[in-house]
Formats: sequence, structure tokens, C-alpha cells
Amino acid sequence: MAVSSEVNRVNAIRFQKVSKIYRRSHLGRVTETVGLDSLDLEIAKGEVFGLLGLNGSGKTTAIKLLMGLHLPTKGEVETLGRRAPDIETLARVGYAPEAAYLNKTLTGRENLRLFASLSRIPAARREARVTDILAKVGLDKSMDKRLSEYSKGMLQRASLAQALIHDPELVVLDEPVTGLDPLAIKEVRALILWLKSKGKTVLFSSHDISEVERVCDRIGILSGGRLVKVMKQDEWRGKPDALEAAFSAAVIRTDGVGPIRME
Repeated sequence: MAVSSEVNRVNAIRFQKVSKIYRRSHLGRVTETVGLDSLDLEIAKGEVFGLLGLNGSGKTTAIKLLMGLHLPTKGEVETLGRRAPDIETLARVGYAPEAAYLNKTLTGRENLRLFASLSRIPAARREARVTDILAKVGLDKSMDKRLSEYSKGMLQRASLAQALIHDPELVVLDEPVTGLDPLAIKEVRALILWLKSKGKTVLFSSHDISEVERVCDRIGILSGGRLVKVMKQDEWRGKPDALEAAFSAAVIRTDGVGPIRME
């Protein structure tokens, strides 16, 4: 399914007929698994776009292709107008994976200083930027604790901080509310809306429908590696359960689990 735009140059993200096949060889036998199947999708600059889907639907695969962590089997991926992967373009992207890959021997402040240095933030501005971002994600009172002492939710906040330290144009978040308590989820929601107010493009994946419908301009539903539906905000805003109903109708389980029956 293609999502059209008037002029391609206003897109922040573009997937064109993108497929990803994972191949594994064991004892001479090759097995193939479809990660994505002919994904066509365009996301405009300044848009908040949510990828919805069950586990294994292709959400993380799409994000990894976008970030150049995987290469497509077929098709092309463009990020900020350049074909992915492109190192110069990645410097303009902030990425927080579902599982934070952080050096837990460092403190929160030391960790973010490292990312600030890698992002080539001038030394004269680095410390102020580190302090500001840690405060934005709610770690200002814990910035001098080692990451090994952080809870899962705090590590998620630290991952968000490293994604934002260099003031990126595009922010990509893979399951950003995983492991967070209800109050922290509300704060991440506010952070996403704040990024939008600053003109940033935000792409995030989730299987939490209630969070997606509160912040997204549009959503795309993935099922079995295929984009099966795209919806605009006015299709669910003010219509209770509209997005949940659309999601339930669009997805097909591929994990062998059947519905719960209360008979």
C-alpha cells in the first residue's frame, strides 16, 4: 500500500517496494523468514508516525533498515532524502532501540558525555547540553549514579537521552514505553509532542494502541511483514475504539496462538 505525497523532497522517510528476507543455514538446510514484504511508505517531515503491529510483524525490521543496521533484500530506503545507509544522514537522526545498548559501568552523565563527544558537540556547549537533556528525560537527580544501578525504566530514559543529545531532525524510537510505569509513559508522550512542536519528525513502533492514538498524525499497521492499513488521525480521533477495531480487523496472528475463549 502506497502513501502518496505531493513532492518527494518533503519526505523524511521513504520505503519503496522494500522487502527483507532472513536466511538461516543449519546442517545444509536453508530456511527463509519474511521480515518485510514490499513495503511502500512515505512519512512527511514534521510528522509523528506510529508503526503498529504484533510481535514479529516487521516493525523492528523496518526501523533497522531505516537505520542501516540491515540491508534490504529488495527495494530502496531513503532517510532525509538520501538512500540508506548514509553516514552523513545518520548524524541527523536520533535512535533509541527497544533494548538500550549502554555501558553500565558509566554514570548517566558520563554516558551522555560520551555520546555528546561522538556526536561532535563542541566542548564548550557539551556539559550544558548533557545536563539539559538529562533533565528533559527526568534523570537530573540520578545522573551521577552508575547505569548498573538504574531500573529498566531509567535505562529506557537514558536511551532516549542519547537519541536526543545531538538535536536530531528525525527521531526513531523502537517501543519507547517498554518497561515504563504509567507516569513515565505519560511523560514520554509529552516528550514526543514536544519534539513535534519543535518541527522534528518522529517515527516510533508500538503494540500499545492507546499510546499511539494519542500522539500520532498517522499510523501504519503491519501484519506478517506487510503494510495492511494506513490511517489518519481524523479516522480515530473522537471515535472510541475505532483504532483498536481497525487493528483487530487488519492483523493476522502468525505465532500459533489462538484467541482467548470464555465459554
